[in-house]
Amino acid sequence: MIEVFVTVNYKERNYHTNVLVKKELPWEKIKMIAEEQVKKQWNV
Repeated sequence: MIEVFVTVNYKERNYHTNVLVKKELPWEKIKMIAEEQVKKQWNV
């Protein structure tokens, strides 16, 4: 497992989030996980 720091643009704002993923996971999947995390946290 590795920790990846990702910046996600959501509703015209940038959010930084950490994602713990397997080393072999492709970047597209990591980015999708990060976007889902931000949406869950900031979607009111």
